[in-house]
Amino acid sequence: MKAISGTNLEQAKSHNRRVVIEAVRTNGPLSRAAIARMTALTAQTVSNIVEELERSHLLVPSEAQKLARGQPIIPYTINPRGAYSIGLELGRQRASGILTDLSGAVCARIERHVEHPDPQRAMPALQAIVEDLQQAFAFDRNRLLGVGMALPGRYADGGTTSLSPLNLPGWQDFPVGHELEQRVKVPVLVENDATAAAIGERLHGVARGLGSFVYLFLAGGGGIGAGMFLDGHLYKGSRNNAGEIGHIIVEPHGKLCSCGKRGCLDRYVSPAVAYEYMGIAKAEELSPDDLDALIAKGSEGLDAWLDQAVQPLRQTVDFLELAFDPQTIVLGGSISTSLMLRLAERLEPLHTPIDPNQKRAVPRVMIGTTGKDTAILGAAALPIFSETNPRFDVLQKPLG
Repeated sequence: MKAISGTNLEQAKSHNRRVVIEAVRTNGPLSRAAIARMTALTAQTVSNIVEELERSHLLVPSEAQKLARGQPIIPYTINPRGAYSIGLELGRQRASGILTDLSGAVCARIERHVEHPDPQRAMPALQAIVEDLQQAFAFDRNRLLGVGMALPGRYADGGTTSLSPLNLPGWQDFPVGHELEQRVKVPVLVENDATAAAIGERLHGVARGLGSFVYLFLAGGGGIGAGMFLDGHLYKGSRNNAGEIGHIIVEPHGKLCSCGKRGCLDRYVSPAVAYEYMGIAKAEELSPDDLDALIAKGSEGLDAWLDQAVQPLRQTVDFLELAFDPQTIVLGGSISTSLMLRLAERLEPLHTPIDPNQKRAVPRVMIGTTGKDTAILGAAALPIFSETNPRFDVLQKPLG
């Protein structure tokens, strides 16, 4: 069972509340006594928090369990219907939205065609999707935590783009989060797609319960990014640009990259390069099913891409393990699932780890969520993560 420590400081109530939710989410069902043991919180603190979470419908009691001695214990579990979240995704020709419950289950989905989605066209479409999703499924609107949006690119605080996420005019320095929040009147969180996918994987996927992992996000129509959890913290870097892994140099003096350097990982492993090798033009305009069908046919181009991609990816896995010592590297993204599996099959043998005799609880590389829903599920996870993930930063604030 995974343990996470809380604190009994009065000013850290918000952190403690999240610690209790995380303990139950990761390990539940748990009794109050089990939560107290696992979190190092006092029994009274846990009792107060559980009562509050039960009143707000985030936790629900299960049937009492009789013990050989003493009073029966009541385990608590996360209530899937205790909160809801909306995730948004914007592509070159479409805008999509999903409504999920606290467990990550999709309750409603809406998709709209948006031609050349600059902010003037995209923002009204996104607003309409948020409003329509709230009508498409019957739920208590007071339990909507907010809206999450995942886009490729870089974002400053508040969801302002620092790079054009879709290589379309109008998005440079556009305050996506603020503008959308003004329209929909609920909190809006914006993240790059790799970080959002990593959050979704930790909440609902193969990284559930892991404290340290790196999520390598292979974008179906573009490059490679990374989302990182280190010792339970989402690591974003000093300027929110951690994870630009696609631009590490894996081949000195190699292929010219769009960033101006030569030999970047993107130029060898990204799905866009795979499609170049296979002769698939405008892959981003194809449906996932059509793209999978083309890949399934196989070709000399696919094998040639794999031949030149596998060693740079091995090198990247080795670098990430040496630099960050994660429990695992998760491969995922909006890349075609069949393409991801072909690449993962070729990864072995990996480079020898720094401690080859160490026993591992999880594999060095795992396959995470892949396919067309990866980014949007990650987007929907953003408000849930914000509400439920332990906030270690509150412990660093000075007293008084």
